Amino acid sequence: MRGLIAFTLLIAAAPAVAQDAAPSATVLASGMASYYGDAHAGNRTASGERFDPDGMTAAHRTLPFGTRLRVTDPSTGRSVVVRVNDRGPFHKSRVLDLSEAAARELGIVRRGRALVEIALAATTAQIGRAHV
Repeated sequence: MRGLIAFTLLIAAAPAVAQDAAPSATVLASGMASYYGDAHAGNRTASGERFDPDGMTAAHRTLPFGTRLRVTDPSTGRSVVVRVNDRGPFHKSRVLDLSEAAARELGIVRRGRALVEIALAATTAQIGRAHV
């Protein structure tokens, strides 16, 4: 019973902690992002892990693996937090390749690419949909 009460209190406090810990982000870059999906599922990424199109990950040319980024589509205001686990994109006009799940959350799957802003994520605990 004590475990259930502690768990309930922890869950109730979690959103407040995440919101309080979110400083304003500085935009690192802006440019075109695209995504890659099922065709690459299971292939090894540059970091050595297997690519999962349902994971919240991204490929960036130079940022260290494990870097968490907040990616925002300024035309819609939607944003996600992703973890860099691969190198790319290899198309010189793009700044980021997203997993299909991240692209879906941003609403760019249908378009295939979108102008995005990239910032360091507010906290390392935030993965997935951002509450903005």
